[in-house]
Parts: sequence; structure tokens; C-alpha cells
Amino acid sequence: MIIEQHYDLVVVGGGISGICAAISAARHGAKTALVQDRPVLGGNASSEIRMHICGADIHANKPNARETGIIEELQLSNRYVNPQHSFSVQDYVFESTVRAEKNIDMYLNTRVLESKTVSDRIVYVDAVQTTTEKKFRLYGKFFADDTGDGFLGYISGAEFMYGRESKAEFGEPHAPDACDNKLMGNSLMFTAKDMGVPTPFVKPQWAYSYTESDLAHRDHSDFTSGYWWIEAASPDTIADGENIREELVKMLFGVWDHIKNGGDHGAENYALDWIGALPGKRESRRLKGDYVLTENDLTGGRRFDDAVAYGGWDIDIHENGCMVMLDNAPNMSFSTDYVYQIPYRCLYSVNIDNLFLAGRAISASHLAFGSTRVMATCGVIGQAVGTAAALCVKHGFSPRGLLSHIEKLREILAVDDCYIPGYGLLLNNDLALSAKLSASSEKHPVCNLVNGELRNMGDTVNLWQSDGLSKNGEYVTLKWDEPKKIKTVILRFDSDLSSELTITLSDGIRKGQKRFPQTLIKDYDLIFYDKGNIVGELRQTDNILRLNRLKVDFVADEVKIVLKTTHGAVDASMFAVNIFEF
Repeated sequence: MIIEQHYDLVVVGGGISGICAAISAARHGAKTALVQDRPVLGGNASSEIRMHICGADIHANKPNARETGIIEELQLSNRYVNPQHSFSVQDYVFESTVRAEKNIDMYLNTRVLESKTVSDRIVYVDAVQTTTEKKFRLYGKFFADDTGDGFLGYISGAEFMYGRESKAEFGEPHAPDACDNKLMGNSLMFTAKDMGVPTPFVKPQWAYSYTESDLAHRDHSDFTSGYWWIEAASPDTIADGENIREELVKMLFGVWDHIKNGGDHGAENYALDWIGALPGKRESRRLKGDYVLTENDLTGGRRFDDAVAYGGWDIDIHENGCMVMLDNAPNMSFSTDYVYQIPYRCLYSVNIDNLFLAGRAISASHLAFGSTRVMATCGVIGQAVGTAAALCVKHGFSPRGLLSHIEKLREILAVDDCYIPGYGLLLNNDLALSAKLSASSEKHPVCNLVNGELRNMGDTVNLWQSDGLSKNGEYVTLKWDEPKKIKTVILRFDSDLSSELTITLSDGIRKGQKRFPQTLIKDYDLIFYDKGNIVGELRQTDNILRLNRLKVDFVADEVKIVLKTTHGAVDASMFAVNIFEF
């Protein structure tokens, strides 16, 4: 028996991109299915693989570049409850955030096997839930491929790209002269634990052996949190996945044997504590959209009329056969622009009319993919796709048809705190723009709250900041000559976008992080006045998010925002206030 269900959007793949796509679509009214073939959400960031969530800030090395929106919401929520950096705890932060959305049906342990495509449209997908033996037929108006491997697109007949393009294909300086099927490989992580006493290790006879000379180009001085360079590839990282995993296990035990028994590495008291059973995959298929993002777009900072997301991670290309070609460095890396735009035309299929592309499988060349593949970038792409799908449902657009309404999509993303380089947020219906602003004190001016810029950029400060924090708190007031019907107040606080939020196995990365952004406002009050009389109050305590969207229902000619406490900073700060009549 097949259980049939109907949705506005079916998101296949529950990694970071799929999570963000499903949540954004659901929040904008689309009935959404999130289908994940593993028992947990998160993909490469899950407890099964345990990779930290990298993004445009490159481990806080690019100031003010960290991603906001849903990916930041997930990371702030996780950071607050999970100072111990437990990937298993993070799994359930992801899951609980998804379960909180009434418009999402989540299917865990559910593998899509087939799709039905008619006239270049996907009608439904068939899936089986391995834990229950249930079979599902999921119909959708729209589908989003967040599988990483581009599997949904592949079985649906979507055009895709594979391997490395030649230099002549896109004119990319770092492309090879001839195209080939070489891919970046998969990695298997481990952790080690200090046992306090000497702990021997005997290598399995089937594992590989390595010398110090073999690993000369592979730093193994910190042996507590695994190595991304324990990496293996083949011309087909999908079909050869199990063989790759077997090779990775042989490599991992061989590397650990060298650390324990191949000289003095200071590991006498250390033992393996966790070994990944599921490799993290970097590259396979990339689905083709109306535009293919290239190396030149990233390094030249090209501006697009249809920009809806951004990246900033270096173009980071891993050596094919990383642990075989030991005489070579394990990767080559070169800088992108500070941050670069990602156009909407990369986020839907060129030939399947109702298929959105997200995550690793967006329309990008092999070289551009070397940057766009990291998870925080995939998260903001996923949010753009989910929001776009909801707009298509609401207005009857096709994904390509939405191009004519790209400003509406960009406006919604900005309201939802998604940064798009070169675009701010100034809305004619924002009552804050017509208000007279004042503040209790100013280290940075209160007028910054309505300048349309939602983060600091370079040397330009775009926030209001108080001069200290008094016992009774610091305040901002917005006044109008006539009373306004106020239904929504949106506040954007300072979550220190130059700091890193990701949890990590790496002790080195962890030591450079803060426990939680001290600059975030923790407790605050909203007070509404009409002709000097209080007509309403709202108290917020224990806030942990940058974006606060508050639904109210007051008629007032003044709003006072009293910022009472922070998470540790000595000044109160805020980037923007938006007030709407709806």
C-alpha cells in the first residue's frame, strides 16, 4: 500500500540547505514535506559526520561576513544550549526547530527512489521509509533538490554537470586545459581522548601504513579532532561510495597508527574515541540552471540583477586522490572577492519547470563550487529557494517566471534578515522611516537604525550603540505627529557578525571562539504611548536571537524600546527597527 500525500513544496534532502529551505517555505505559508534518508537532520553537520559549518566569514577571518537568517537562528539556538559542542545535541536543535513549524511534515529515514515527470514537470516522488517499511507517494507543486548528489534532478531528467570543466568552457584561469571527471573526495573524521595513562594501539592488519615523510604535506600535530585530508575519491563518488568508505577506514587507522607508533607525537596517553561510519562527501553532480556561476564571478565580485544570496569562502579545491598523491599539498585555495553574489538563475533547473536547486547541487562550475559548497552558504541558498517556492505557490509563478518579480523575493529575504551584498532594506510602508528618533545616549548615532543597512561593512558602522548601559537600561524612542496602527515590530540586534558560531571537533577552532555573542540584547521592553499615556507594554526576557519579529496590536504615536541587559557587553546596540501596520 502506498500512502499518498500532497504538498506545495517537497524538499528532498535534510542537510543544512534542506532544513533552511523547508523552514522558510513553511513560514511563508507553503505546505512542505522535508524528506531525509538519514535518522537525523544536518547532513555533513550532523552527528554522523561532524563537520563544522563553514561560511563566508572563513572562521571569523572576514569581518562582518557571517550569515544571518535561518542559518544564524539555528546556530544561535544551538550555541546557547550546547556549549559542550555536542553534535548529537545539535541534531535535536535542528529537529526541534523543524518540528515547531506547523506547515512541515518531516520524513526521516525516508529514501526517494523514483520520480514521475510529465511534460518537464515532476508530478510526484516515490519514497520508502526504511524503519517502518511504509511507502509514500509525495505529490508537489514544486520540488527542491537538496540531496547534495543532485539525485532528485538526476532521476527526473534534469540537466547536470560532472567533473572539471576545461579552461575554454568558461574562461576560468584555474581550470585544466581539458575537461575530465576528476572530483573532490570524501572524508572520514575521528576524535581522540586523553586517557590519563599510556594507551597502546595495535593497527588492524588490513590498514595502511604511513611514515613521517608520507605525511610531510599533511599537518597532523593536533590529533584530537580528525583530519579533513583523510580523503579518498574516484571518478564516481556515488557508485563507488562503499569502496571509498573502505579505503577511508584503512587510511584513518593507518594515520592513527603513525601518530601512536610512528615517532614521538605526544599521543602516548591518547585513544580513539569516535570514528565516523559515514564519510562526508564534497562533490558529485551539479545541476544546471539558467546561469552557471563561475570562478570569474567569485573572484571579480560580479554584480547580478537577480542576486538573492552570497558566499565568501575561498575557492577551495581538494586534490583528487588526496591520500594517494602524498607528494602534493592536499588542496589548493585562492581568494574570492570579500563576499560575492549568487544569482537566482542558479537556483532552478534549466529544463525541469518546477524543480528548485539548492545546497551543493546548484548551477556552478567545478571551480565556483569549490566555494559555494560550504554549509552556511548552502543555508542561505536554501532559505532563498524556500522563500522563492512559497512566492511561486502564492502567486502561481513558475521558478523562472519569478525572475520578473525578483525585487519582491529580495525584499522578503531582507525582511527575514538574509543579507544580499549591495542591497539594503528601505520599505515605503515602514513606519520607522517617518518617525522622529531619539536615544538615551549615543556612541553611534540613532539614525543608523533607519539607514537601511543591516550590518557593519568595512570601516562603516551601521548600528546604534549606547554610551554605556545604565541600571534602568538604555532606550530608543520613535515618535509620530499622528497615532499609527502598529501590528508588527521587527528589531535586529547585534550578534557580532565578526565572530564564529559553529560548533566543531577542532580544539584549535574552539579556542578562538566566544561562548555566546555578548553584544546580543538579552532583556528588553517595548512601551507604546498615545498622547503621553501608556497604551501597551511588551516584555521580552532571555532573548538569544538577532532577529526579533513581534506581533502586537496597538494604536500609538510613540514607541519606546528599553534595552535592559545584554549577554555581557557594556553597551546596548541594535542595527535596525522596522514597524508595520500589518
